[in-house]
Amino acid sequence: MFKNVMVYRIGEGFAPTLADVQAALMPVEFVACGASQEKSVGWVPPRGEAHGPLVESVAGQWILKLMIESKAVPGNVVRRKVDERIAEIEAATGRKPGKKEKRDLMDDVLLSLLPQAFERQSTVLVWMDLENRRLVLNAGSQGKADEVMSALMNVMGGLSVSLIQTVTSPQAAMTQWLLARTADEWPADLTVERETVLKSTGEDAASVRFTRHHLANDDVRKHVLEGKLPTQLALSWDGRVAFVLTETLQLKKLQFLDGVMDESGTDKKEGRFDADVALSTGLLGPLIDSLIEALGGEMELGAAAADQALPKPLRTVLNSTVATAAAGTDDEDPPF
Repeated sequence: MFKNVMVYRIGEGFAPTLADVQAALMPVEFVACGASQEKSVGWVPPRGEAHGPLVESVAGQWILKLMIESKAVPGNVVRRKVDERIAEIEAATGRKPGKKEKRDLMDDVLLSLLPQAFERQSTVLVWMDLENRRLVLNAGSQGKADEVMSALMNVMGGLSVSLIQTVTSPQAAMTQWLLARTADEWPADLTVERETVLKSTGEDAASVRFTRHHLANDDVRKHVLEGKLPTQLALSWDGRVAFVLTETLQLKKLQFLDGVMDESGTDKKEGRFDADVALSTGLLGPLIDSLIEALGGEMELGAAAADQALPKPLRTVLNSTVATAAAGTDDEDPPF
């Protein structure tokens, strides 16, 4: 149900009812792209049933789903058609179109090709935990997350959110865990697994990836002490959930370990959706709590992140890295 996790803090004072949320989402229910429409964004029933509610409540946890549909026309096709139009104009008039005319030609060509383009759909699951004032997105990129947050803000008055910030930055903590000599130095309930990406902050931006590799060794520690800092680190929590932690506090490649999903079949009266939601949220909530605790707790708004745990040779390098580690990049390139 959740493959990627981005966690936001819901601001004080936001306390809608389930009916309020349903009413807010209905005017922006998803409608497929029209013939000449490039993109359509809207809410769909998370349970997957036609004409079902747009927000579901399972064990007090609210689940929403945003649908994003887009049509992509290959850029080389657009450019070829534009070049053909330009050649026709030059042959007929003896002049070359100017920049504005070329832009207009590109718009016209794109509009004419859109009805022939195939639609591409993607969905983002949204989990609202109002009791703990957390909003969790199943989003793998910051661009996709921003799109969901914009869609939410447009319909839910009074909603304010901020990305959760921790006292110790994820990169500082991951650095310390990789430098640990024994597993006793890792935080409770978290285990360092066999995958990491280390990047240097120099001009060459050298990087090294370890996959299916025992990380508690001198080779890895040597790379870290030379200035290569972790941007991703595979972890497991309580032997039940595996994930990759990033320097921006995203959880990627999330998977429940063997036997965990079998727990969802214990209540035969529940549907598959209800069981999956209950199990997923029931595990991810404590996981997020444990991870935040391992990173020194949640940072108060306006406070500076701590890096006391870092070895002294690394402090200067890390501070410059964390300052620029902000915005994740979108994983989708434009068609042209």
